[in-house]
Amino acid sequence: MNPLRTEDFKLEQIQPTMTLNLEGEPCPYPVVYSLDAMEQLRKGEILEVIADCPQAFHAVPEEARRAGYVLLGEPVTDGPTIRFYILKP
Repeated sequence: MNPLRTEDFKLEQIQPTMTLNLEGEPCPYPVVYSLDAMEQLRKGEILEVIADCPQAFHAVPEEARRAGYVLLGEPVTDGPTIRFYILKP
């Protein structure tokens, strides 16, 4: 079986299973709520996280990887808004 490579995913082709809009939520809530949501997903499903807490830029990917999830691409920023795409392998 081929290992999962994040570069195989094109951001414009990602179809999230669930979107979690956490704009306005202070840290650490984007991390906490993202990890809680990931537990609800099935293998192969994708969570889109939308946040605007500056610390989330590093904290969400770091904690998602630590929990065994796969960040698809780099965080996408649009002004203060940050989008993450996280896969449950």
